[in-house]
Amino acid sequence: MTLGYRPGDSLAHRLDPRTKLAFQVAFAAAAFAHTNPRGLLALTAVALVTLRASSVTARETLVEYRFVFPFLVAGPLISAVTLGPPWLRLGRGFESLLASYRVVLVLLVSAAYLRTTPVRDSRAAVQRLVPGKAGRLLGTGVGFVFRFLPVLQADLRRIRDASAARLGDQRGLVERMRLVGVSGLARALSRADRFALALRARCFAWNPTLPPLSFSRADLPVAVASLALLAWALV
Repeated sequence: MTLGYRPGDSLAHRLDPRTKLAFQVAFAAAAFAHTNPRGLLALTAVALVTLRASSVTARETLVEYRFVFPFLVAGPLISAVTLGPPWLRLGRGFESLLASYRVVLVLLVSAAYLRTTPVRDSRAAVQRLVPGKAGRLLGTGVGFVFRFLPVLQADLRRIRDASAARLGDQRGLVERMRLVGVSGLARALSRADRFALALRARCFAWNPTLPPLSFSRADLPVAVASLALLAWALV
């Protein structure tokens, strides 16, 4: 199942999108400021609580983000290997592994946002936080990305399944990557052309009527947590 917005009544669903955006920024800042076992352990607990409050499981999120794991694993391996004696530096590899794990935590929190926030609300939040034409442009881009990426992800899944049905999974890894990559790029370009045509046909507006946003009591503890994370990142 593609990771995207799903209606619900969880705590995160009831929060204002601006509060959730602020929490994401604060969490990412804390994760990049405290790349050590103790800090990452504390942030892991925060990420799990965030998923719990969003009715999102960690397993589902990790499955959806599995395409980034080869890169996250390759980083520590490359960092640990040296061209001369001692050939393997475990300390450098461990530091890179912590950095990769930090990225996983940020992805978990972002998944909670994607699952609990409609695209129109995200666009409205961005345009209210960034005034003027820059905000409209940024909000429009955010809306397009949130709508377009799940479609491309589903296309890649269908291409991979079709290749496997034709015994493509028996080919070499490089050949499989080439087939899926080329087919996925062709499908993405085709969808981009149709998407542009659909926007013109629907008289796309840069300044549409956006949904109203309002803070509630549920936003207060999350805002306090965001400030605490940001303060921790700055210490």
